[in-house]
Amino acid sequence: MPIYWAFLTYMLLKPGQENHEYWFMFNGIDKLLHLSIFAALGFFFMAAFPKIRLYYFIQIMLLYAFLTEILQEEMGLGRSMETLDIVADTIGCLIGYYAYKLIVKKKI
Repeated sequence: MPIYWAFLTYMLLKPGQENHEYWFMFNGIDKLLHLSIFAALGFFFMAAFPKIRLYYFIQIMLLYAFLTEILQEEMGLGRSMETLDIVADTIGCLIGYYAYKLIVKKKI
């Protein structure tokens, strides 16, 4: 969990660059990437802390999402703060949360 969190922080804060030369690049791919990496983060967080309440889970994940977006804007490395990234992060975290709950429920 800490390794993934550190890697995610690095990837979210490293200098950005637009690159549309690959076939899989399309408008909005960054939102899809935010959604998927935060879904994994939410899932791993739940695996590490399975008894955490949804209220605290949301607070921690939103704080992290806001902090990374603010840092992207303030660091001046070619990244910018986007509200839709925070929305995608939140939805991704909820997907990870409920995917973990669903898997645990199926195991019993």
